[in-house]
Amino acid sequence: QVRVAESGGGLVQPGGSLRLACTASGNIYHTYSMEWWRQNKEGERDFVASITSGGSTAYADSVKGRFTISRDSASNTAYLQMNDLKQEDEAVYLCNGRLGIKPGTSNHYWGQGTQVTVSS
Repeated sequence: QVRVAESGGGLVQPGGSLRLACTASGNIYHTYSMEWWRQNKEGERDFVASITSGGSTAYADSVKGRFTISRDSASNTAYLQMNDLKQEDEAVYLCNGRLGIKPGTSNHYWGQGTQVTVSS
């Protein structure tokens, strides 16, 4: 069984920083990529950042220069360092892992999400 779990959300003031973590665990043969998405109060889900097994990264324009995605392969954890947080960054942040449980397979696994609240 595969599990993806996020942590690190919380309340932060505008201009502050948070670091989120996403760990994939279970019977995983290969981690192809891990992505961060966010869902606002209106239910809209948007891409935030991604990192591949080779270390290639991609970011939404709205977070470029403020957010950094990284990974620790040993623990199968992806991190999202968020700096200079703005009101519009407030959302539930969800992690999506593209994982293979055996050779030749690849599926998407979502975590439950972690709330980020930006407020003074």
